[in-house]
Amino acid sequence: MMRDPTLEHPLLARFPLTRELMRKRYERYFATCSDKQLFRGLFDSFADAEASAPSTKPLSYDNEASSELYVQQLRAHPHDYPALFWLNRSFADGQRSVFDLGGSVGIKYFAFSRLFPFPENVQWTVQDLPAVVARGKRFAAERQAPPGLKFTSRFEDGDGTDLLFASGVLQYLPETIGELLGRWQRAPRRIIVNTVAIHPVKTYITLNSIGTAFCPYRVQAHGAFVREVTQAGYTLRDTWENPAKFIRIPFEQGVDLDTYAGYCFDRA
Repeated sequence: MMRDPTLEHPLLARFPLTRELMRKRYERYFATCSDKQLFRGLFDSFADAEASAPSTKPLSYDNEASSELYVQQLRAHPHDYPALFWLNRSFADGQRSVFDLGGSVGIKYFAFSRLFPFPENVQWTVQDLPAVVARGKRFAAERQAPPGLKFTSRFEDGDGTDLLFASGVLQYLPETIGELLGRWQRAPRRIIVNTVAIHPVKTYITLNSIGTAFCPYRVQAHGAFVREVTQAGYTLRDTWENPAKFIRIPFEQGVDLDTYAGYCFDRA
């Protein structure tokens, strides 16, 4: 398999001619690589990012291959534990309905419920794209999941939920979290956001290769992200780092991330 050309002779990238050659090699690598998370370019909108995508893979997670990506990832990772703490606190406070935005096949439901018993009357609804929802329903049936685990492709089905849980998904959505909250009539009591792409000062859009598809990808500035949620009527309770993930965008300056972030907000 072709090695990432941006890792070869990085000093040569300082020279215009060799930099252009390396850029072209990276374009070929980005278009065909299927076993790495890769990023390419900066764009003004999701539409611009999609228009730039190679024709070698589908756009978005809404396909069978992408629906299989996380079927085997049913354990909590170290960066999940702050979110797990706040979820446990939420159940202790009497919250019983969870809307798991972009929850794939229910990976966090299965991972977290193995670590501590959920209350019997918890209603956990996973929302994702149609292909992923279809796989999630089959997966839950195979594992004989409780009837409280449900799947939907409609964001509107989360209206009135106690808790909005969003892990590793907000960066893929064309709407920001503030815009999404504006679509609900009854706001959730708590919002737990985990593994979100947050830059200290910059907001930008790039293109992500997830191996099976290309997806526009939003990175938000920390201040703008927190301000958007607080202006929707929430108070920031906690924030933490997710150091297991990072972003490298070759040939772009000042936009790499060494860590992702997590947040807990409560309705004011």
